[in-house]
Amino acid sequence: MLSVQNLEVVYHDVVLVLRGVSLDVPDGAIVALLGANGAGKTTLLRALSGLLDVHDGKVTKGQVLLDGTAIERWPAPRIVQAGLSQVLEGRRVFAEFTVEENLRVGGHSHPDGLDAAIGEVYELFPVLKERKDRTAGYLSGGEQQMLAMGRALVARPKLLLLDEPSLGLAPRIVQQIAEIVQEINARGTTVLLVEQNATMALSIAQHGYVMEHGKIVMDKPAAALLDDDDIRDFYLGRGELATSYRDVKHYKRRKRWLS
Repeated sequence: MLSVQNLEVVYHDVVLVLRGVSLDVPDGAIVALLGANGAGKTTLLRALSGLLDVHDGKVTKGQVLLDGTAIERWPAPRIVQAGLSQVLEGRRVFAEFTVEENLRVGGHSHPDGLDAAIGEVYELFPVLKERKDRTAGYLSGGEQQMLAMGRALVARPKLLLLDEPSLGLAPRIVQQIAEIVQEINARGTTVLLVEQNATMALSIAQHGYVMEHGKIVMDKPAAALLDDDDIRDFYLGRGELATSYRDVKHYKRRKRWLS
């Protein structure tokens, strides 16, 4: 479905952020993209969804293929119409609008069947139906995340990009979001999931990529990443614990991909 090939992105004609990124998201899969802050994950999503120009960024090399068609130069509305939607980091709901008004905004590119699409969102997120007339700014963080996801789903995407959907949420809500992502996928939507919560992401994905400094440094099935020593140490927080301050101070183990 989605193929990113040797993609390079520059901001302000000066700052090179993506340095030859390549990855694939097969039809019907959940694919996780892991990486620390500043690794380039959000920049990659902007390149996929056509939002680079808002941030004075541009693709300088490589291709983004959606079902075999190059879309890296397309404007965002055309990309949405082609079947790709993004849920931005930090939810970004329209705080002054009601829940249903937010959902209707999400369907502006696919007005036909909008009521039916909103009905499907209410089926997936019953709490949104209960609060459909409530002002979005008064929802909890978890409810706002559900609304942001629902707003993207109203466009009936073939591919959904999720940027840090668990950010700032309580563990119970994170688990709920993970279950919802699985349900969205089971209903036929392919998902590219960008997450710092590596345990959650890899537990529901079939495949995973690790990005650092604008490059893909590891590419494995999700189960293999969960068992990888480097991923355990640097992303899952499950490595050997230091027993003293001296151990911490002198701990200089390097990631194998940087050796």
